Amino acid sequence: MKYYAIIVGGGSGKRMQNTIAKQFLLLKNKPVLMHTLSAFYNSSFKPEIILVLHADLHQYWEELCLKYNFDIPHTLIRGGEQRFHSVRNGLIAIKGEGIVAVHDAVRPLVSSKLIAKAYEIAEDVGNAIACIKPSDSVRRVKENSEQSKIINRDELVLIQTPQTFEISQLRKGYQQHYKAKFTDDASVVEKAGFKINLIEGERNNLKITYPEDLELANFLLK
Repeated sequence: MKYYAIIVGGGSGKRMQNTIAKQFLLLKNKPVLMHTLSAFYNSSFKPEIILVLHADLHQYWEELCLKYNFDIPHTLIRGGEQRFHSVRNGLIAIKGEGIVAVHDAVRPLVSSKLIAKAYEIAEDVGNAIACIKPSDSVRRVKENSEQSKIINRDELVLIQTPQTFEISQLRKGYQQHYKAKFTDDASVVEKAGFKINLIEGERNNLKITYPEDLELANFLLK
């Protein structure tokens, strides 16, 4: 069985209040993205890594690799207009069958244990989607209204990555036309008719979106 990892890094620095794309911000003295690639490279499954970045960022990434002597092997692919198109571009680079994990570039703290569990379960049942239960109370706010309604948080989960699939499932999913409701790979594959299998994720597997997330990630790495 062959294993792959598509690392998707199309984000900007807007919510980080920074002109540098968040996957390139420094975390423990090297770019966030390098931590993410290292997590998969150092995992027990040793997947072939495909990195999807906006074409405008390719040269900058290559310069960073030289600057930080980053030599983990990976294939660099051009990103698309939406995350959907970026994942599809990464998928096109895979010619054979196997198991593929799709992971956010800005989730650098994913553990080898979670990566391995995702590959194992996806190989067994077709897919594995990491998630955690919300610890806070949750309310639904009605659009254009000040009214809100409590939601039973026991019926909710927060979806993370990696989202890991038999490649045939992901290929069938990405043969569909893009829809705005495709917010992640699980929603794409589910629309193609496959049952989604949730696995327990990790609270430390945070997505770096805001400045305080980067501070927390630095703390956790210490």
